[in-house]
Amino acid sequence: MHLTEPQYKYETSVSHTAAINNSESALPCHANHSLTNADETADVDARTACEKAAGSSMWIYVLLGNMLRGIGETPIMPLGVSYLDDFSREENTPFYLACIHTVGILGPMFGFMLGSFLAKIYVDVGFVDLDSITINHKDSRWVGAWWLGFIVTGTLILLSSIPFWFLPKSLAKQGQEESQSKETELATVAEQENFLPEDNQDHEKEKPVTFQELAKDFIPSLRRLFNNSIFLLIILTYLVVVNGFIGMITFKPKFLEQVYGQSASKAIFLIGILNLPAVALGIITGGFVLKRFKLGAIGAARVAIAASIGSSCMLFIQAFIHCDNAEVGGLTVSYQGVPEVSYNPQTLLSQCNMGCSCSLKHWDPVCAYNGMTYASPCLAGCQTSTGAGREMIFHNCTCIGEMMTPGTNMSAVLGQCPRKNDCDRIFKIYMALSVLGSFISACGGTPGYIVLLRSIQPDLKALALGIQTLIVRALGGIPPPIYFGALIDRTCLKWGTKQCGGRGACRLYDAHAFRMTFMGLVTGFYFLTNILWGCVYVRVVKRQKKLALRNQAKENGLEGISQSNGHANINIAKNKDDKDKESTI
Repeated sequence: MHLTEPQYKYETSVSHTAAINNSESALPCHANHSLTNADETADVDARTACEKAAGSSMWIYVLLGNMLRGIGETPIMPLGVSYLDDFSREENTPFYLACIHTVGILGPMFGFMLGSFLAKIYVDVGFVDLDSITINHKDSRWVGAWWLGFIVTGTLILLSSIPFWFLPKSLAKQGQEESQSKETELATVAEQENFLPEDNQDHEKEKPVTFQELAKDFIPSLRRLFNNSIFLLIILTYLVVVNGFIGMITFKPKFLEQVYGQSASKAIFLIGILNLPAVALGIITGGFVLKRFKLGAIGAARVAIAASIGSSCMLFIQAFIHCDNAEVGGLTVSYQGVPEVSYNPQTLLSQCNMGCSCSLKHWDPVCAYNGMTYASPCLAGCQTSTGAGREMIFHNCTCIGEMMTPGTNMSAVLGQCPRKNDCDRIFKIYMALSVLGSFISACGGTPGYIVLLRSIQPDLKALALGIQTLIVRALGGIPPPIYFGALIDRTCLKWGTKQCGGRGACRLYDAHAFRMTFMGLVTGFYFLTNILWGCVYVRVVKRQKKLALRNQAKENGLEGISQSNGHANINIAKNKDDKDKESTI
């Protein structure tokens, strides 16, 4: 798909053919030159390419690819979980589930690390002259070589599918292998004597179920399943959890980028190398706790509630840890250095750049030696430049003089200025709390699954897991990026521009508003999860009490039957003795 599309062109106001060998070239900030007019009369080829991209049908291939991936995942999750629970000992199921989920986390971990590496490679590597690129991987306009990731992961998926061809059709229940082997040894002679009839009987027993029979039983099974209140509550709980998790994992790299000044590649790398291993360790820990203390449905529900409350507390603390907004002239601070967040594009204009006829659409940030970032060299009032590509330096920038004494360095370089020094320390504290919260939250993953498995009838297990996966992935995986993105976009300060003039991606957010929106949504979802887990726990306790009373009643009934049988046997024995005496007399 990447090879059939035109090359990526980022918005810039800087000429790619700037002067070389320290000779100076003129910049837009000159009298009688209007960059705005140049923007309004966009290039015909660029407009045509933009319209072609807008009408592209490549999204169909993405849709088909995701559909095929979903079909391939179905035999593993959820049917694989039901398969595992059916053929393993009950006390071993939590540990096996934890192992599966832990290994499942290792895949995203390596995926994040691969994505971090590819994010530093330019998207059109091998097709363009990289020396002519004026941005680097820290710039918000940078697009990494995303397409290489699909080639690598697609090859690995094909290789990993090979072992599944060698799985047996059925397995014996764990712990029953020895008993079955003894039975087969004892029954060997009988089978040899009556081989043909029993073979026919076995074939009749193993007659495959037809599609009509499955369809006939589907609706009644579905009705029984949705009459289970615990199952419905767990589905609702997982919906809320997954909505918060998907929204968090989708926008967390952008959150680290905008609030803490980290590059996209570094943010992805840190999530993959720190958060995901903590999640894997938490999953395996939760499974070990269940196996070690042999906890049932009630104990698993308690562990899930404790993990949910702990992770919510960690998220609540993280919401108050942040860095200050990046200092960008006309957006987060005035040109005189006074903090004032502005959503009005006209604030980009000031007395120092009024005569430059600058475009307000372009985002081509430069970092001045006074520590302030300007939206473009023109808006910084720069008169000349030296160098080429990423090494370009801008001189005689009039707006820099607004904050500096005359005679000081009034030059700027490409890219945004780094955050203040204390931001690195604050970021380390945030990541430590984030890793701890990820571990605590993951400790409740396996217990939650055990509550689900122990709360449904054995014959409905595969159907329940399939319905749960369908509902959670459809309603928990698709909507969150949409409404999370819509609410986060309301905090945007500077929008980019598409080739044909439409609004592009956001280049700069109000970090404080972004943080409150993002963390508020995630924390709210997790606090709602606490309430739902409490409801699940209450229902599980009530059901366990009913089952205990029912079993006790059955035991009492059996004792009564056995006692009555005992009295009857005694009477029979007495009558027999009397008859024997009479016969001897």
